[in-house]
Amino acid sequence: MDEYASYEAALEDIGRYDAVVLRLASVDDDVLDRADRLKVIAKHGAGLDSVDVEAASRRNIVVCNTPGANARSVAEHATALLFGVRRNLATADRHVRGAGWERSAFTGRELTGDTLGLFGFGAIARETADLAHGIGQDVLTYDPYVPDDDVPARVERVSEFGELFARSDAVSVHVPLTPETRHAVSADELAALGETGVLLNTARGAIVDEAALLEALETGALGGAGLDTFEEEPPGDDHPLYARDDVILTPHVGGVTHEALVRMSRRAAANVRRVYEGGLPESTVNREDLDLEVT
Repeated sequence: MDEYASYEAALEDIGRYDAVVLRLASVDDDVLDRADRLKVIAKHGAGLDSVDVEAASRRNIVVCNTPGANARSVAEHATALLFGVRRNLATADRHVRGAGWERSAFTGRELTGDTLGLFGFGAIARETADLAHGIGQDVLTYDPYVPDDDVPARVERVSEFGELFARSDAVSVHVPLTPETRHAVSADELAALGETGVLLNTARGAIVDEAALLEALETGALGGAGLDTFEEEPPGDDHPLYARDDVILTPHVGGVTHEALVRMSRRAAANVRRVYEGGLPESTVNREDLDLEVT
């Protein structure tokens, strides 16, 4: 196996490969034009917004992912962000490292008895709901694409998007980035969440309107935020959110644990093997658009 110095160097060689296991890189129509041997794109994770699935389908390339493999890791990270914001952990840490000991400046809020809203109810949201119930929180969800039978009785489903924010003390985002969800969380939703509310995003950055989020924080319309993803990644040297003590920021590491990386690697490799054996992985996302004989 060759090791490449850069993504661009790897792209120059992509014509050699029958399979690609993809983590963070993007595969678009131009890349696929050079990948004339490619049979399968196996995503190391669940999100496929970095893959031009339609372009792959036109070339009969199988696109598959590893849904649920990092669900627990992301759910724990979202919960950790909520604890961090509510208990002022980042600012308290910096305060102590600076030889401070002003305990009264870091009075936090308990999570027990709060209501957590989940925007989306896939595998990660289910794990997040389990953690929230263990803490003693009530859980609401909004997801028009999930059947009622797939939502457990102890999770209350709301039919209106705005209601999720109006009734929650914190909302955690768990939907894919699509044209429908881009900037779905904006000024109205943040205002409904309220001056003590917390927004958590471990999904995709562009689901949240960052300009509206910054304004809500600056005006006191929102209490805080925990963000693992951004509209542009990395967000640059001078992002205005850096200066805010009511926000905790992490570098898109929600699904990056030792355990999750092993699960995703093994499942992605198993997906590639399944294609080599003449079959289709269960997680193939473009199954209906392929013209393949499957054994």
